[in-house]
Amino acid sequence: MHAQSPAARSLDHPLVERMRAFGTTIFAEMSALAVETGSINLGQGFPDTDGPVEVLDAAVRAIREGHNQYPPGRGVPDLRQAIADHQRAYYDLDYDPDREVLVTAGATEAITAAILALCEPGDEVIAFEPTYDSYAASIAMAHAVLKPVRLDGPDFDLDLDRLRAAVTDRTRILLINSPHNPTGRVLTETELSGIAELAIERDLIVITDEVYEHLAFEGVHRPLATFDGMRERTVQISSAGKTLSVTGWKIGWVCSTPELITAVTTTKQFLTYVSGGPFQYAVAEALRLPPERIAEVTERLRSGRDQLREGLTAAGLTPFRCQGSYFLTVDVAELGYADGVDFCRDLPKKAGVVAVPSRVFYLDPGPAMTYVRFAFCKRPELLAEASNRLAALA
Repeated sequence: MHAQSPAARSLDHPLVERMRAFGTTIFAEMSALAVETGSINLGQGFPDTDGPVEVLDAAVRAIREGHNQYPPGRGVPDLRQAIADHQRAYYDLDYDPDREVLVTAGATEAITAAILALCEPGDEVIAFEPTYDSYAASIAMAHAVLKPVRLDGPDFDLDLDRLRAAVTDRTRILLINSPHNPTGRVLTETELSGIAELAIERDLIVITDEVYEHLAFEGVHRPLATFDGMRERTVQISSAGKTLSVTGWKIGWVCSTPELITAVTTTKQFLTYVSGGPFQYAVAEALRLPPERIAEVTERLRSGRDQLREGLTAAGLTPFRCQGSYFLTVDVAELGYADGVDFCRDLPKKAGVVAVPSRVFYLDPGPAMTYVRFAFCKRPELLAEASNRLAALA
C-alpha cells in the first residue's frame, strides 16, 4: 500500500490541527435532540420573546428609510454617539465616539478581533473557567495560549491568589466576564479591585466581556474601566443582543483608547468589515430609551430565573446562586449521575427537557463534571411547562 501524500492527507483532514477541538458542539447535539424528542430546549441561551417594541419599530423604519448599504467601517456615527452617551450616563466613563468606539458584529466578533489584534503566537490569555466557548477558539485562532483560572462552585468566588499565580512573563491579556456566563456570578468590588491592581502591576491588557451588564439581579455591575489606572488598559466589550433580547441582530461594540481601538479595528475589518446597517440605527435609539424600559427586560429575566429555580428545586436539584445572566447551574450528582453529559442525554427521554453539560466550558472539568446549565430566558408559560416536566425527576 502506498503512503498517502501530504496533499491527500490534507484533503482527508483539511481543518488545521489547532481548531480540531472546535468541531460540532454539544449545543448542536442537544438542539437536535430537542427537535427529535419534542423537548423544551433550555440548553441554548437565546430568548423566545422580542425586546422593546420601540426598538423593533426603529429597525423596520431604518430599513424603509434606505439604511441598507454598507455602514461606515467603525459603525454608524449615531450609534457610536449613543454608545458614548450610554457609557457616560451609566458609568461616568467618557469615550470619544469618533476615536474610542468601534461597532462590531456582536460581542463574539469583538472579542475575537481584540485577541487577534493584541496577541502574538505563544502569548497567554487568562480567562475564568468555566469559560464562554468562543474564548478558547478565538485564542487558538491567534496561536495564543488559554490559561484558565477556575471559579469553584457552588459560589464561584474569584480566588485572587490563584489568579495572581497564573500570571507569567508570557501573559498578555486578562479576559474578564462579569456578569459571568455560565455561572451567573457578578464580580464584587473587592474582586474587581484585585484584578485592577494585578493588571497595573504586571502591565497587562484587560478585555472585559460585559454583554450581561444590564442583567445583574444581585449586586451591581461595575466596569473595570472605572477603576483608577484601568481605562487606558481596558478593552470594554458589550452588545445589544442580551440587553434588548435581539440576539440575532449581532450588534456589539468596543470602547477603549484610540490606540487600542485602532488595533482592534485593523483585524475586525478583515473579519466582517461591517454588518447590520439598519440594526445599528435601531440600537442607537434603543440605547437612548429611559432606564426603566431596560429595567423591564431585567425584571422579566429575574422572574424567569426565580420560576425555573423553583422548578429545579421541586425536581430534587439545588440550583447554585445566580446573580445575573441567562443561566442556572445545578449539580446532577444529587440525582446519582457521575457525568453531566449522561444526564443531559437522558433528560429529554425522562422529562422532555434539554439542558447542556457544564463540562464543555472547561479544559479540565474536575468536580464540575456533574454540573449542568439551564437557560431561563424563556416565556413564563414555557418555563412553567418545563418545570412540570422536570417534576418527573423527583
